[in-house]
Amino acid sequence: MMDKMVRLVTLADAAAIAEIYNYYIVNTTVSFEESPVSTEEMKARIEKVRADFPWLVYEENGIVLGYAYLSKWKERISYRHTAEVSIYLKHGSEGRGIGTILLEQLLEENKNSDIHVLVACIALPHPASIALHEKFGFKKVAHYHEVGFKKNRLLDVGDWELVLG
Repeated sequence: MMDKMVRLVTLADAAAIAEIYNYYIVNTTVSFEESPVSTEEMKARIEKVRADFPWLVYEENGIVLGYAYLSKWKERISYRHTAEVSIYLKHGSEGRGIGTILLEQLLEENKNSDIHVLVACIALPHPASIALHEKFGFKKVAHYHEVGFKKNRLLDVGDWELVLG
């Protein structure tokens, strides 16, 4: 029997999360970072985010297969009721519904907060991420042309928004 769960992140998850994220940094244009993140750097990021927002992990049989979190969308105080959503799955775990489970639980965790709008910033093209967010009611509100550069390519980015409540 497979043991599956979604739970709040701990610092002990940092190595597994860094491994998941580093795949996207090194092998894809999904993340616009270009250098892998150390476990220590991931611990610092986890601590910063979870001070104000939920960060969830999905695990099966003790192995982290994905994570999702909310974070500040912009630094200015007037944006305090808006958060950015991020979801990453371990390479090879896509298409199993893990993203849906994580996003559903993240929305549930956020229900009693003062966050009014969620924004998903998606490197394009990324049809799986678009489909996941649109399944939950996110709507495309912006398309930025050639604003990123990675792997010798100019890259587009789109913003999807979900107004809560």
